[in-house]
Amino acid sequence: MYRLVLILLLLGTALGQTPPSPQCSAPEYHQFDFWIGDWDAYDADSPKEVAAHVRVEPILNGCSLHEIYDGANGLHGESFSIYDESRKLWHQTWVTSRGQLLIVEGALTDGAMKLSGTDNARHANVFATWKPENGTVRETAYFTDENGKTKRPWFDMIFRPHSSAVSSKSDDAKTVTALDTEYHAAVAKNDFATMDRLLADNFILISSKGKTYTKQDLLDEARSGRIQYDRQDDSEQTVRVFGDTAVITAKLFAKGVEDGKPFEYTVWFSDTYSRTATGWKYVFGQAAGRL
Repeated sequence: MYRLVLILLLLGTALGQTPPSPQCSAPEYHQFDFWIGDWDAYDADSPKEVAAHVRVEPILNGCSLHEIYDGANGLHGESFSIYDESRKLWHQTWVTSRGQLLIVEGALTDGAMKLSGTDNARHANVFATWKPENGTVRETAYFTDENGKTKRPWFDMIFRPHSSAVSSKSDDAKTVTALDTEYHAAVAKNDFATMDRLLADNFILISSKGKTYTKQDLLDEARSGRIQYDRQDDSEQTVRVFGDTAVITAKLFAKGVEDGKPFEYTVWFSDTYSRTATGWKYVFGQAAGRL
């Protein structure tokens, strides 16, 4: 069964196939998303020496996570992680260039992903935990004997954003400006998939009338098609970067039809973006009164 799952995942990745999987939009499928990113991995005991370069990305329409591990010691490994809705648990299969195989399963508990299984090569049980910590992820693992009595550590690893991904303030400004332009273009087309990608899960928008909208509110509105835009143009756009936070201000002109009634307005707005392990996310928006 597990071998079949792994083969299907590998084939899907190789062929670039992403079959429609609307069921994978459920929150449970995204409990491990905090691990998505381009990482430099460090042993906790050697925090200045990169032990591996690790990329973790969603595949198969967000139904699985694919990890590519390139160790400084020459070890290459890959894992596939998936939420098994039928059993209400997470499954991960890990294979390496040295012929190693490890299968672990478990669940998100107290904000950490905790998976365990049997390492047949070592004749031992293995327990692994992934936990997000201030923009990093810490993965720890240990073994016990088959009776679960003797405990010995395996590794303690910290994932930090890959060093080449650290850019200058001017680069950040260009990136955020492009993302904000992409977001407003997506709103104009009711492109809820792009909006979903750019909006943070805890996003909040405050309209010029003081009404508050969540990410889900905006996605639902885009899906409904209740508002159809003829134009939505930004002008006088400025961006200010403060470390991992960026604030954009601009003037927005919008024209279209809402519930069958035409509208046209100009409004000043500010958009706030935050740098995360998976890139910049739109976290807060506020509009001033219409001009």
